[in-house]
Amino acid sequence: MPIRTPRLRWLGLLGAAVVLTTAACGSSAKTGAPPTTNPAAPAATGGSTSSTAGHPFKVAIVAPSAVNDLAFTESMVSAVQSLKQKYDLQIAISDNQYVVSDAANLIRQYASEGYNLVIAHGSQYGSTVEQLAPQFPKVSFAWGTAGSTFNQPNIFAYQAASNEGGYVQGYMAGLMSKSKTIGVIGPINVGDAQLYVDGFKQGVLAADKTANVKVTFTGSFSDVGLMATAAKAYIANGADVLTGSSQSVVGAIGVAKAAKAAWFGTQWDQSSLAPTAVVSCQVYNWVPVLDQIFTAIKGGKLGGATYTIGLGNGGEKIQFNPGYPLSPSVKAAGEKEITAIVDGTLTPAQ
Repeated sequence: MPIRTPRLRWLGLLGAAVVLTTAACGSSAKTGAPPTTNPAAPAATGGSTSSTAGHPFKVAIVAPSAVNDLAFTESMVSAVQSLKQKYDLQIAISDNQYVVSDAANLIRQYASEGYNLVIAHGSQYGSTVEQLAPQFPKVSFAWGTAGSTFNQPNIFAYQAASNEGGYVQGYMAGLMSKSKTIGVIGPINVGDAQLYVDGFKQGVLAADKTANVKVTFTGSFSDVGLMATAAKAYIANGADVLTGSSQSVVGAIGVAKAAKAAWFGTQWDQSSLAPTAVVSCQVYNWVPVLDQIFTAIKGGKLGGATYTIGLGNGGEKIQFNPGYPLSPSVKAAGEKEITAIVDGTLTPAQ
């Protein structure tokens, strides 16, 4: 599986698996421009969407952070990799594409190389997908988290009802906090990040109307330092529970660990970063969405649909950290809220 870094290095062979650890990915990288996997690929208006016997289904992922970020990017990379054998996938990944103009060039390059599906995994890539899709009518594009296909027949959109897990974890946080001061740190108030923050705050106040929920948006998905600074400010003002969203949360998790504060995560399981601080995480599972997208493309439908993951359809789950000494009563309360959301008796505000 080729991986393109910001300098366009290719890591490993097509069938190699990415090692998903908190360390950097190991590889036998080659420097320089990546080789074209299909030298005879059509020009910009071409591309092939058919996957016949003996020909792999080519999928490219362009993502804003590292494949092992324990957050947004890892959730999608892991899902695609898990379906490699089922759909005979040939996977290429360009991670750490936080510069949108660089990402746009890669999205265009993958489309021109005849990839069946180009996944632009970041809401910041929306305008790029909207512009490129008409230029490559035989290539499918998917992007998220957002709900718009821009009325293009070859764009899929996907989003996460992150307010659901946010509500559940916020409810538990409201029951746990002794100081009644809880810090919530978001990157930019868009997409699933905004939904998670809103849901978490609603959950806290549902559990304890007297709680003081402080919310900050750093303005960046990738700036670890800004996340850490916000977390330190909350701790200094008495917060004993923290949460946050995006790949930059590693900074805030470190602060929570040092201060012996509780941390609730989202997008991926972050317990390995702070086994004694992480209470639980809302984990994304994009497999149900990808199953539908791959099936649609193979059936001739190249886009025009939006998919949403949530607690009720298996696209999201609350993963409790067995290493955290969570009160059985608080855990039971959280599980009760999960059941209420799944059976429809509770709908967190959006």
